[in-house]
Amino acid sequence: MNTVVDGPGWSYWPAPAKLNLFLHITGRRADGYHELQSVFRLLDWGDRIGLRVREDGQIHREGPSVPGVAEADDLVVRAALALQKASASTLGADIRVEKHIPAGGGFGGGSSDAATVLVALNLLWDTGLDEDALAALALGLGADVPVFVRGRNAWAEGVGEKLTPLTLPQAWYVLVDPGVHVPTAELFRSPDLTRDATPVKIADFASGTVLGNAFEPVLRRREPAIEAVFQALAGMGRARLTGSGSGCFVEFATCAAAEQALAELPKELRAWVAASVDHSPLLDALETTGIV
Repeated sequence: MNTVVDGPGWSYWPAPAKLNLFLHITGRRADGYHELQSVFRLLDWGDRIGLRVREDGQIHREGPSVPGVAEADDLVVRAALALQKASASTLGADIRVEKHIPAGGGFGGGSSDAATVLVALNLLWDTGLDEDALAALALGLGADVPVFVRGRNAWAEGVGEKLTPLTLPQAWYVLVDPGVHVPTAELFRSPDLTRDATPVKIADFASGTVLGNAFEPVLRRREPAIEAVFQALAGMGRARLTGSGSGCFVEFATCAAAEQALAELPKELRAWVAASVDHSPLLDALETTGIV
């Protein structure tokens, strides 16, 4: 997932997916937002973002991104506009989104795409914002965007923006997309959602005693396709849900074990294997430029 130059002026940048290895909701703030605890784990698989600098200051998305999302509402366009405003840059950009991460799956596709636009255009426009400044811009786009800007596995608290870097053992994952897209806001309104989980510590997670996702019981009850995936995965390990989406996964210690489990799944399931990474492929791409 390194930077690729393709055609006059275009460069391509990785936008890696993530998993939430667990997700608890510990309370609700006065402003209506929920307090969370989670662990973000970055993967070696994801989308790809094409960027071409414009001299006229215009921001344009070329082709589709997520089906049904208008250009003005697309996070990649909003990210470019936010960076342009914060930096007072007179430059613009054409943006292409090569989607591989399923929308609504909880794999972080939209957030990662936005983060890649912020980080890569910061370099291409030579705006000079540091990581903290980019992360602050990212939070204005969505609670999951900062972790992709920072590019490291992390323990997350607050609304997901309070990040503590974590070192995690290498792992491989069988990922399954049930093809269900439930709006996050609708899930947060569910009367069945547990919003008062007891806060835990990083040591609790490290001991292996903290798993589970607050949205899992809600989605398994209301979406037969998700329940069917959990049943299909039950024989190979502890199946989990990622984020507030429908994506499911099982963790394995070796690539061979993950590939074997994948081969045993029903062929009609959309499933694949991805590996964990300690360092975002986006940051790796920046480093290959010689600038970072």
